[in-house]
Amino acid sequence: MASLSGDEKRRLLLEVVRLLGKEKKGIEAANQKDLREAERKKMGLALIDRLTLTDKRIEEMSWGVNAVAKLAEPVGKVLARWRRRNGLKISKVTVPLGVIFIIYESRPNVTSECASLCLKSGNAVILRGGSEAFYSNRALVSVYHRALRKFHLPEAGVSFVDRLDHRAIDLFLKLEDWINLVIPRGGEQLIRRVASRSRIPVIKHYKGVCHLYVDERADLKKAVTLAFNAKCQRPATCNAMETLLVHEKVARRFLPLLGRELQRAGCEVRGDGGTCRILPWATRAKKEDWGREFLDKILAVRIVPHLKAALSHIQNFGSAHTDGIVTEDKQTARHFVEAIDSSSVMVNASTRFSDGFQYGFGAEIGISTDKVHARGPMGLEGLTSYKYIVEGRGQIRQ
Repeated sequence: MASLSGDEKRRLLLEVVRLLGKEKKGIEAANQKDLREAERKKMGLALIDRLTLTDKRIEEMSWGVNAVAKLAEPVGKVLARWRRRNGLKISKVTVPLGVIFIIYESRPNVTSECASLCLKSGNAVILRGGSEAFYSNRALVSVYHRALRKFHLPEAGVSFVDRLDHRAIDLFLKLEDWINLVIPRGGEQLIRRVASRSRIPVIKHYKGVCHLYVDERADLKKAVTLAFNAKCQRPATCNAMETLLVHEKVARRFLPLLGRELQRAGCEVRGDGGTCRILPWATRAKKEDWGREFLDKILAVRIVPHLKAALSHIQNFGSAHTDGIVTEDKQTARHFVEAIDSSSVMVNASTRFSDGFQYGFGAEIGISTDKVHARGPMGLEGLTSYKYIVEGRGQIRQ
């Protein structure tokens, strides 16, 4: 897979796009099997939403693969080049990582996102999705296998683990001589389990506890729109807002405006004392609600006296995923950006934009809150490493 040219990879992915459109009915039929099983097991509505493949989501999947196909070639890029006094020419050039093992839950579109990014970056990928999306994942992988066969490439370039036993994951996590990177995508329990058992480097984010702070200088109409979108557009995603912080000087004007929208959407509010006095229908927040990833229509709300208190709250309860501020004061925004040590920091924008596709990566392989190798939404660049190429004319070291 690493030896494929940029044009070969582009044509391979465009064939995947064609097949996704052609096989849409088969993919939807496979997804219905998963949905019937989810209903039988009485899974929550948020989980079923993540599992569902609608016409629109399959089209979005195709757009994502198409976007990845058209991205600049990530392999063989010369990052730097210089000449030493002894005449040696040294180049720093991007290369694929190798074999990537990806473990994920619920969302079958992850299958296509990860496969397309790994192929474009010259890597082989081993996919192990959750049992709840087994039929959907298998149908999507078969599309990639058909495309690989058409170009006389090994199907193992996109491998699918059909063993649902957790012991299968544990076996793969020991294969440090064969697998170069592990990427778990899912809940905190899955990621911590993988990180604790793997002998292979792991890209991880344990939780997506995302905050939005509404400053005293915020445009309140804008703030209502942003906060509602950040919480309710897709509450089961890791970049959905979980805690809202509001400056005390605007709380009495802002919270009733947002509260009406949240009530209409069926979103529960768990607030501090001040919030509950302004919104009598809100539930008093418990200690464990601060720093909690709800992944549902539940929002924790706290009123703070100043920016410093908001920063302190995020430092204590955040997960370094995505945090944002709504303000018209440029100096306050700059202070917030400098003080928040998260992988993505938003200024007057919804936390829901913390996403590889939205950042222009075509798709994302995952989100990292680590600081080594890759951070934030990971696109093609995060799936490459580099090597040094040294060219000489017979020089020897003295």
